[in-house]
Amino acid sequence: MRRLLIIGMGAGNPDHLTLQAVRALNTVDVFFVLDKGQQKGDLARLRKELCARHIADPSYRTVDVTDPVRDETIVDYGERVERWHRERAGIFEALLTNELGDDEVGGLLVWGDPSLYDSTLRVVERVLARGKVELDYEVIPGITSLQALTASHKIPLNHIGGAIHITTGRKLAEGAAETWLNAQDNVVVMLDGECAFNKVEGEDIEIFWAAYAGTEKEILVAGRLSEVKEEIERVRASARAANGWIMDTYVLRRRS
Repeated sequence: MRRLLIIGMGAGNPDHLTLQAVRALNTVDVFFVLDKGQQKGDLARLRKELCARHIADPSYRTVDVTDPVRDETIVDYGERVERWHRERAGIFEALLTNELGDDEVGGLLVWGDPSLYDSTLRVVERVLARGKVELDYEVIPGITSLQALTASHKIPLNHIGGAIHITTGRKLAEGAAETWLNAQDNVVVMLDGECAFNKVEGEDIEIFWAAYAGTEKEILVAGRLSEVKEEIERVRASARAANGWIMDTYVLRRRS
């Protein structure tokens, strides 16, 4: 039966691959590399560099495929993501059918950890639900951007006995930050393309922000949110313009 290994590759640092991930890489016959376009070419290149660095036998194959883009003209966010997942499932199904032999192992390198804010597992389950491909798959966890962020800032993720709330910039922009910070102590925000932290008010709130966490491109800013939010927005825009893409994460918490 075909097998697929979904391997967490960390936040971009080649040293963030776990020993389990390295062992898994060395069992893969075919790697599927999703190309997100020229601006995000670094992401595809890094995947190939990780393979070249950690795989002893270079006989594996690499199949490049263009990743579909979410249709921003679809106003409803849920519908937009549903359409995108449907398109990705069609691509995955074709790859697994046409590019992976019955007894071969396929590999997908996923940024960070496949279980945290990534669509790969949902898409694979959608493919299996269609019933056209027989497949066994395994998930290899990776270093998350949360781990890289807190390590770089030298902070624990929670207060003693405190709770943690992990959410998206989209949800933060809806205005629930004050409630979360009162109830959970720490709010971790991912996928914030619109700098939703600008909508969070309170002189006692601090932020620990990182872009390209744990990599040679890493940028760190920390401090009272009201004092550093403009700096974060400026640095973020500059980095995105320079690199063509950006991945950033941050923690919001009330000052002790």
